[in-house]
Amino acid sequence: MVSPREGGVEVRLTGVTMGLMLLVSAAAPVQSSDNDGQGGPGALAPQVEERDAGGGPTAHKATVLLSALDQHKLRLRSDTALIIDQELGSTVYAKNSDQIKSIASITKLMTAMVVLDAGLAPDERITISSADKDRLRHSRSHLSFGTVLTRMELLQVALMSSENRAAAALARTYPGGTQAFVKAMNRKGRELGMQHTRFVDSTGLHTDNTSTAQDLVVLLRAAYEYPDIREITTTPSYVVTTPGKARNRLFRNTNLLVRKPRKNWEIGLSKTGYILEAGRCLVMQAEIAARPMFIVLLDAWGKYTSIGDANRIRKWLESSLRSANDLG
Repeated sequence: MVSPREGGVEVRLTGVTMGLMLLVSAAAPVQSSDNDGQGGPGALAPQVEERDAGGGPTAHKATVLLSALDQHKLRLRSDTALIIDQELGSTVYAKNSDQIKSIASITKLMTAMVVLDAGLAPDERITISSADKDRLRHSRSHLSFGTVLTRMELLQVALMSSENRAAAALARTYPGGTQAFVKAMNRKGRELGMQHTRFVDSTGLHTDNTSTAQDLVVLLRAAYEYPDIREITTTPSYVVTTPGKARNRLFRNTNLLVRKPRKNWEIGLSKTGYILEAGRCLVMQAEIAARPMFIVLLDAWGKYTSIGDANRIRKWLESSLRSANDLG
C-alpha cells in the first residue's frame, strides 16, 4: 500500500514496516529442521552472516537493508525518478513513476533492439542521405550527407552519441522502411509489457515518443540482455574513419558519468535524452553499494541536473547502506 505522495515522492509505508520486521526476524535465532546427527531437530543454526559469491549481502539481507531506507533523505530535482534493484525487482525509490512523459532519445534503446533483433548484416555499408535529415527540429549532425558507415557503426554513434541521422538511417534501411521499423518498435514494446509507451520515430525527436519510468525499467531490463547495447552505451568515445575525408571524426558518449573515468561509476548500460518538451533524461544500469540498480531520471531542466541527481542517488545509497551495515 502506498501513502499519498509527499513532495512528489511515493512513500511506501509497508516497505519500511516490512524492513523493520525483517530486521527483527534476522536478529532472532534460526532453527534448523535437518536431523544430521549434530544436534537433532530444532538445533540452533550457526549465526554466520551470509554473503553472496561477489562478497555482497545475500538477497535476504539486501531486502532488509533496502526496505528500511529513508526516502525523505533523497532530494532529486528530476520531475520523475525511479530506482529498482535489478536482482530483487524491488522499488528502492519512486517519484511520479507512473506519469507519462516524453522520453526524447531514450527512444534509441528500442531502436537498437529492433535493429539487432532483425539480424541484418552488421557490416553492410549505409549512406547518410537527405532523407535522414531532421526536418522537425533542425538539429545539427556530425554525419554529412554522403557519409558511408556500416550498420554497426551507425548503431554505435546513434546510441553512444545520440546521432539522429544515424538512427534515422537505421530505420530507413530496415526491411519495409521507416514505417515498418516504427511498427516493429511498438510491437516489441507490447511484447515486453510496456503498456504506457508509444513510439513514433527511431530518433526520439518527436514529442509523442512517450513512456513512464515504470515502463522504462522494463526497457532497461530488456536492453541489458543485449551485449552490444551494454558495450556501446558504456564506451567513452569512438573514432569513425571515413574514406576520402581529410580527418577522422571523434564521437563522445553523451553521459558524462561514462565519459569521465575518474567518477568511478560502475555503469553497465546508459542512455541520455533531451528535447525541450522532455527535459534532460537519463537511464542507467549501475552497481551502487554492491547492488545492481536500474535508474530512470526524466524531465530535469538544468543541463547537468540529471547527472547531479545520479550522484545524489549514489551518495544516498552508499551512505545509507553503509550505516545500516554498521548498525547490523
